[in-house]
Amino acid sequence: MEFAAVLLAAVALIVVVTLVKAVRIVPQQRQDVVERLGKYKRTLNPGLNLLVPFVDAVRTKVDMREQVVSFPPQPVITSDNLVVSIDTVLYYKVVDSVRATYEIANFIQAIEQLTVTTLRNVIGSLDLERALTSREEINRHLSGVLDETTGRWGIKVTRVEIKAIEPPPSIRDSMEKQMRAERDRRAAILNAEGHKQSQILTAEGEKQAAVLRADGDRQARILQAEGQAKAIRTVFDAIHQANPSQKVLAYQYLQALPQIANGTANKVWIVPTELTKALEGMGGALGGLANMVGDVPAPEAADHASQVEREAAEAARAAASAAQQIHDEVRVAEAQATGGNAPQGLPAPEPVSPDSLLSDPADQRERG
Repeated sequence: MEFAAVLLAAVALIVVVTLVKAVRIVPQQRQDVVERLGKYKRTLNPGLNLLVPFVDAVRTKVDMREQVVSFPPQPVITSDNLVVSIDTVLYYKVVDSVRATYEIANFIQAIEQLTVTTLRNVIGSLDLERALTSREEINRHLSGVLDETTGRWGIKVTRVEIKAIEPPPSIRDSMEKQMRAERDRRAAILNAEGHKQSQILTAEGEKQAAVLRADGDRQARILQAEGQAKAIRTVFDAIHQANPSQKVLAYQYLQALPQIANGTANKVWIVPTELTKALEGMGGALGGLANMVGDVPAPEAADHASQVEREAAEAARAAASAAQQIHDEVRVAEAQATGGNAPQGLPAPEPVSPDSLLSDPADQRERG
């Protein structure tokens, strides 16, 4: 009985193992390559598959999804004899699991070596500057070569990307210096252009300001001249309309004489001998203005005649005093210049009294 139980258990175990070996479940996006007695039999697709136990065996399990692999940096020499380090990234997918299994032993290693050799051929024909700026061209060339070669292996290279191109440290320093110099040059050019534009705008502003100032000055001079002309015309018309007498004019002249004599710039006066006669003539003009033709005062000015005569007498006395003072200063100056001897060429003028300035010239002639 015990032997029968052990035999039954062994048969059950064999049945279970046989069932396990006969049934194969393949997940999605995977293919299993089956060999029968060491020879390729068939490819198992995703889903439930049945095998012959102990005869059929799964050789490889191939992932049909797109894969990505990054290769380590590879040193590459450019056409200008510079060693650069290039990192690449490869995207691929298996399109034929049978050929990927039997055509090549390790397709990942084969793709890596093929990528390195192709990359060295491509970069070797380019200089550093072109290699840094021609990544798209290098990627297309690599993709074409790899796709043509890996097609017979059942591999499809979908994309090749250059992740980084690292030049030597000395070259990087030189490139940084060159870039810095280029930036400095552009900054200097921009600064010079800005300074030039600033000077142009400043000159234009100064020009316009000068033109506006000149125009304003011209307008101001024109307006000032028009104002002075209008004022002179108004005074001239007022004088002609008022018809002033000679007495008023002589009175105004006598009022101006003390101001002329008191000037700060009048240091030395040369008084001619005819000054007394001129003053006598003005006095006679003041005394005989009433007898002149057409010099009849207006009726409304009769009340102010006495006041005008008093003011004229005061002005005449002030003029006579100023003339006498001038005469004394001239005599002192001449005495200092000749050492105390009076000059012989000019006779001493007679003193002028205020009454003689206001007396009538006709009376003077009668007294003479």
